[in-house]
Amino acid sequence: MLKIVQTSAIKPPRLKPGATIGIVAPASPFNTEFFEQGVTVLETMGYHVRLADGLFAAQGYLAGPDTQRATQIHAMFQDDSVDAVMCARGGFGCTHLLPLLDFELIRLNPKPFIGFSDITILHQAFFLRTGLVTFHGPLVCTLRNSDEVSRDSWQQALTHDQPLCFQTQASQSIRSGRAEGMLVGGNLSNLCHLVGTPFSVNYRDCILFIEDTGEALYRIDRMLTQMWMAGCLDGVVGVVLGNFENCGSEEGLRDLIGAQFKNIPIAAGLMAGHGEPNLTLPLGLPALLDANAGRLTLLECATA
Repeated sequence: MLKIVQTSAIKPPRLKPGATIGIVAPASPFNTEFFEQGVTVLETMGYHVRLADGLFAAQGYLAGPDTQRATQIHAMFQDDSVDAVMCARGGFGCTHLLPLLDFELIRLNPKPFIGFSDITILHQAFFLRTGLVTFHGPLVCTLRNSDEVSRDSWQQALTHDQPLCFQTQASQSIRSGRAEGMLVGGNLSNLCHLVGTPFSVNYRDCILFIEDTGEALYRIDRMLTQMWMAGCLDGVVGVVLGNFENCGSEEGLRDLIGAQFKNIPIAAGLMAGHGEPNLTLPLGLPALLDANAGRLTLLECATA
């Protein structure tokens, strides 16, 4: 198991007005109507859109063959006319791509890479193998339902030249305190599924962000227990909970997380992940968590 080393990250170039967003489908097939509505949102925001070859393919619960989906990612990173890469949908399938990806190609062509849910697999793999800062944020198909807060957060994360600060809802604190470390994480189920693979990591000295949907409390307990027993969570310095949609009672979740992570600051209520709003979080940058104030502050700008 590898440890995330806190060295200088590769920051992608920030987006400029009129930039081109390349869209890939690395996981499951998607609803065409939802997709078109999401593309309209991007165009309304002033961006051009480029669709990857084979984007609308479907092979059962996958958006086409593995090699085709990996090729989409390579093509968009390699295309100099594409300024950022955004995923159409999550679902399942990103783990299939890990042995097929050319991480050196991605490292040499850094661009903002945006998505959440199953895309967590690629966020962790990209950062681990390339050092690229990626963005846990809306998918094209979820943009259709996104509120103004989510869209503004997306814009700020990708275009601003200053470090970002995030406030949890109602300043919820499970355990008070302050912690500084690398911000990592994403969808809990997918982080757990990486245990035992070459892309499993130890989050020592990191602030761990987690979110999920449709998972009963006992399953969240099971996943975290597995990650503890595998050594993934040894040395975590702080925890931030995003949206846990349809995951049991809020009180039960807070009690569970407090019991799983002892003696470190824990903040809840960060509106990111499944649900709305879905704030866009840059992953792979040093951050400061102030659980007392319910505030997560990045210590560096996410883009160059």
